Amino acid sequence: MPEGDTVFRIAAQLHQALGGQRLTVAELRVPAYATVELTGHQVMEVTPRGKHLLTRLEGGLTLHTHLRMDGRWQLYRAGERWTGGPGHQIRAVLGTDAQTAVGYRLPVVQLLRTADEAQVVGHLGPDLLAPDWAAAGGAQAAVRRLSAAPERPTGEALLDQRNLAGIGNVYANELCFLAGVTPWTPFGELPAPERLVALAHRLLWANRLRPGHPTTGQARLDRSHWVYRRAGRPCHRCGTTVRIATQGAAPNERVAFWCPSCQRGPVPPG
Repeated sequence: MPEGDTVFRIAAQLHQALGGQRLTVAELRVPAYATVELTGHQVMEVTPRGKHLLTRLEGGLTLHTHLRMDGRWQLYRAGERWTGGPGHQIRAVLGTDAQTAVGYRLPVVQLLRTADEAQVVGHLGPDLLAPDWAAAGGAQAAVRRLSAAPERPTGEALLDQRNLAGIGNVYANELCFLAGVTPWTPFGELPAPERLVALAHRLLWANRLRPGHPTTGQARLDRSHWVYRRAGRPCHRCGTTVRIATQGAAPNERVAFWCPSCQRGPVPPG
């Protein structure tokens, strides 16, 4: 599942291509909306909400999509061949005179009234990349939500989009390293939870328009992360071998990485 900064970047690209334009092609290739006609509608904006994409159309309609693990949007110039996958994987097509956005393997395609968007995103916690994060007290609200279950492992708590929206497994692992705790450390044991939330916001904001989610300050692929996907390799900070285990229960099980020397706290047996 993509991180929030990836979804932010996709929304920005889709908005640049479609925003303010009228749709000359509009197909929702899912049974529930196979006969819906959106051609001629103007795209008002494409905006992210956590890991959700909201394409708002004139007339008070919103196309809600979510990428989850396998979905993606790809842009093509008008007349360009679509090469993102076989036709049966296409779930949505939104095109203008200049560009076409094709949604492949989208697990969520939902058309609803813009006034009803809360039905699909209202459960989310504060959005780390919301333009009003500071003004709306996003940090304080996120800390309150996270602290409501102090016994919950920090890695799981960070991944719960009801606490704060936008963190995926990359950032959950990297934030635990930067906080000096293992992903299994109860959130209530963090000495300064507000610092962790502030760091999450700072990292996602810095990476919102660039790929790779670097957290070390280095862009090189082999140096961009502290522990994520570095199992069996030396920690960049101390040289200790980074370890790997699973966290959480199916279907929300995730892979966790940590440095036994730099991170204190409980670890799984074995």
